[in-house]
Amino acid sequence: MLKGIHPLLTPELIGVLAEMGHGDDLAVVDANFPATSTALETAHGRVLQLAGASVPEATAAILSLFPLDSFVEQPAVRMEVEGAPDEVPPVQQEIQAVVDAAEGRHLPLGALGRHEFYAAVKHCYAVVQTTERRWWADVLLKKGAITPEGAG
Repeated sequence: MLKGIHPLLTPELIGVLAEMGHGDDLAVVDANFPATSTALETAHGRVLQLAGASVPEATAAILSLFPLDSFVEQPAVRMEVEGAPDEVPPVQQEIQAVVDAAEGRHLPLGALGRHEFYAAVKHCYAVVQTTERRWWADVLLKKGAITPEGAG
């Protein structure tokens, strides 16, 4: 354990978050997502498991270290509910609240259809799979940059 580090963050995940550069994407997905096969196509090449964590909990832990990209309109993107793209289920509302808390303001989640989301995950740097069992609990996070010392 380290002081100031969220206890859900594993050494491997911390390393991956540090390796990622500005504009790289991270997928945080539920237990039903085809994470292992999809992760083979990512830069990291294998899935990062966070057993015992929900997607909102994992997202909160990640965002405790991970800056969201301020150069894009939607640095956090959810998977749309199949057949009901405007529906925002409770788990996605929880993810929205986590993103808003991390940013200190309301930052609306973007949305992608299921197949577009699957395709986007293949271009991510890495995939984090939780044991979340609620459906539609998948989110993409685009890494931002840390402002240089003294810059405004």
